[in-house]
Amino acid sequence: MTARFQPQTQALVRSIGLFDATMIVMGGVVGVGIFMNPSVVAGHLHSPALILAAWVAGGIVALFGAFIYAELAARLPEAGGEYVYLREAIHPAAGFFYGWVALIVINGGGGAAMAVTFAEYLRLLVPVPVSDRVVGIAVLVLLTAVNCVGVRAASKVQSSLMLLRIAAVAVLAYCGARWLMHSPVARWTPLLDRPASFGLATSFGSALIPVFFAYGGWQTANFVAAEVREPRKNLPRALLLGMAGVVILYLAVNLLCVRVLGAEGLAAASAPASAVMRRVAGETGARLLAAGIALSALGFLSQSVLTYPRVFYAMASDGWLPRAFAGLDSRSHAPVFAIVLSSLLAIAVLTVGRYDQILTYVESMDLFFFGLTATTLFVFRRREKRGDRAAEAGSFRAPGHPWTTLVFIAVCFLVVLNSLVRNHGNTLITGLVLLAGAAFYLLRRPMNLRSVETKQ
Repeated sequence: MTARFQPQTQALVRSIGLFDATMIVMGGVVGVGIFMNPSVVAGHLHSPALILAAWVAGGIVALFGAFIYAELAARLPEAGGEYVYLREAIHPAAGFFYGWVALIVINGGGGAAMAVTFAEYLRLLVPVPVSDRVVGIAVLVLLTAVNCVGVRAASKVQSSLMLLRIAAVAVLAYCGARWLMHSPVARWTPLLDRPASFGLATSFGSALIPVFFAYGGWQTANFVAAEVREPRKNLPRALLLGMAGVVILYLAVNLLCVRVLGAEGLAAASAPASAVMRRVAGETGARLLAAGIALSALGFLSQSVLTYPRVFYAMASDGWLPRAFAGLDSRSHAPVFAIVLSSLLAIAVLTVGRYDQILTYVESMDLFFFGLTATTLFVFRRREKRGDRAAEAGSFRAPGHPWTTLVFIAVCFLVVLNSLVRNHGNTLITGLVLLAGAAFYLLRRPMNLRSVETKQ
């Protein structure tokens, strides 16, 4: 009988086209943050123009990051994304520590939080006779089953959910635009409601933090590079098209929020998008938006279940995780064990109920690896100049490099530094997670070396 799982002879199948790849990019970004974070930004800034400027600035930095990751994807179109770039450019240990953080914190905490968010908003729409945790576990199991069927089915589900999320934002914009045509709008204040000062600069910097977090997530599309058709061409296009679409959506939502609620009203609204819909379309509109937020949480969770297992698959292929997690199902060509591992970790965090704290701890680590990964572009460019064929560029080169790359790196590390200085508890937890990773690294390193020697 032929073995069902064949890690050595099977390969990931390239079945994701440009459209689905673009939806994966947008799906990694558009979550519930855009419906909540505008009020946090407005709390730091008191001018509608400055609020919009913060979202424009965040969009520009996110596009700079997309430029970098597009070139990295063209150079190394392999499963694992950041894990592969750090492994090849810096050291296998750098790749391992990114994978460790992704495995223990980012995937588990993010998945648990989105599962519960979906359950909470689902409860606002229909009576659910079970707890939010049970609903969250059920949806994780369902998405795991879909992904185990194969990447093509999973990407189609992800694309459908992303289109529904775009429709939800479009409905919000349409209802708001119609209301604005027949109702008085909030008065615009001057560009600067107070003199330019260091305090104003720091307020603007603080406002950028929730903006950057809302724009994050596009890098996960690189995790599935080995399953994208013509990845050197399609993945860079997907990153640029997807991020351009996200920037347009985000600016539309924020323009509507400040025009309907004004800067003060926006800062006071704990759920700004709901406040806008309640004002322009009554309780029916608020329920429609709740459905949109539930879909956003579900779509973000679907994208996470699709992409993060590819990091764990790559780690297992290199020997950092047991080889079983590098196994592919002979029928679906999906890394089933890696997918199950990813979902089980999210379910474990969900069961413990500490996902909110874990998400707080992960913010600084996620951005740190953003910036560190961006530095690998300098390494690959330098190797390319030396004639290293393994570092040859693909069909895309990051516009504005090195300046756009340096801006992106500086912003990432400044936000990390700000987060660590302001919250010493996060610094302690970050250190403990990394120490645990170091112990696991030393334990698995001999096995990893044997794995590498076998491949060579």
